[in-house]
Amino acid sequence: MKKLFQWFKKEAPHLRTGRLGELQAEQFLKKTGLKIIARNVRVGHDELDLIARQGDTLIFVEVKTRAREEFGRAVLAVNAAKRRKLSRAAIRFLKRRKLRPPYIRFDIIEVIGDQPEIRHIPNAFTLEGGYRIWW
Repeated sequence: MKKLFQWFKKEAPHLRTGRLGELQAEQFLKKTGLKIIARNVRVGHDELDLIARQGDTLIFVEVKTRAREEFGRAVLAVNAAKRRKLSRAAIRFLKRRKLRPPYIRFDIIEVIGDQPEIRHIPNAFTLEGGYRIWW
């Protein structure tokens, strides 16, 4: 595990916090039985933090990491504009990979603090911004 985190030393502190949060979220999801199929996927100008699978469902996961919650919950950062961007990225990902999963969903994971409290919010939102499944 020590080797895994050595490359973080060169990143800016806020980027390091985000990447560590994504790793912790990934480990959490694996423990709950989800299979991680991709991480940090760039689709145009957008990014999907984690993509997982559980049975027939393809899950797009947005990870929000915060040191503290004194200014509100991390989930509040996933506002309407962010949900539209994530929806656009998910549709583009599916089209580029020519995937047609029976079900998709969008989850949010909050990672809070040094000894992290991890909160998983399954099915946090649906496709937004006029995007639709075409199959």
